[in-house]
Amino acid sequence: MPARLYLEAPLSADAELALPAGAARHVQVLRLQPGEFVTLFNGQGGEWQAEILRMGRQSVEVRVVAHDPVERELPIAVTLVAGMPANDRFDWLIEKATELGAMAIEPVVCERSVLRLSGERAERKREHWQAVAVAAAEQSGRTRVPTIAPVRTLPQAAALAAQQAEGPQWLLSLAEAVPMAERLAQDLRASGGAGPDRLRVYSGPEGGFSAAEEALVRGLGARAVGLGARVLRSETAPLAVLAALGLVVRPPSGQVS
Repeated sequence: MPARLYLEAPLSADAELALPAGAARHVQVLRLQPGEFVTLFNGQGGEWQAEILRMGRQSVEVRVVAHDPVERELPIAVTLVAGMPANDRFDWLIEKATELGAMAIEPVVCERSVLRLSGERAERKREHWQAVAVAAAEQSGRTRVPTIAPVRTLPQAAALAAQQAEGPQWLLSLAEAVPMAERLAQDLRASGGAGPDRLRVYSGPEGGFSAAEEALVRGLGARAVGLGARVLRSETAPLAVLAALGLVVRPPSGQVS
């Protein structure tokens, strides 16, 4: 499989362009040569084949050849609102959530959060997490890269969500929760069988959401969803949801997979 590279740039057939520094370094590390091909994508749908034309010590120039309209996205645009676990576990969560198809990830600080970020430190972390998502999209074959939102408190994220109509909202909870399969069936019936276009999933940090936080999210219309009899870690529970959605929700008729 050719190397896959994400570019934040317009792409069109026969265009010649110089790869940005990170992408050029990737090509050089792989020891690719002029005449060989790479795959480019810019998050606007599908991917492009490109031929390497010239290589300098720190530069790589390519010619865009052809567009493939392939889509490998979930048919539901899932926004994951996640209480940040400590250490490097949020890096791992973002990497795996990208592989499993999340469209957006909103890091939130909760009452029981161990990791607490704000200001410049939070923005540096967001930039780092966005780079993790780009690398995971390149590796996994995705044609779009999840957006990593700025770090917010849960009430701030909830206030923004209240201003938007994003379809169903799920709260991963152990209290008065309906099994995920049942909840998904309810949402499918409510949408006439086609399934919702968007889904917002709230997942707590270590120790879960507090009672007040659960009440806040439920007040927004989020419905409690359970994932079985076992208690999953904060970085495992949202991935279980994404994996299940990828297996049970089918793409619209005619979508390339």
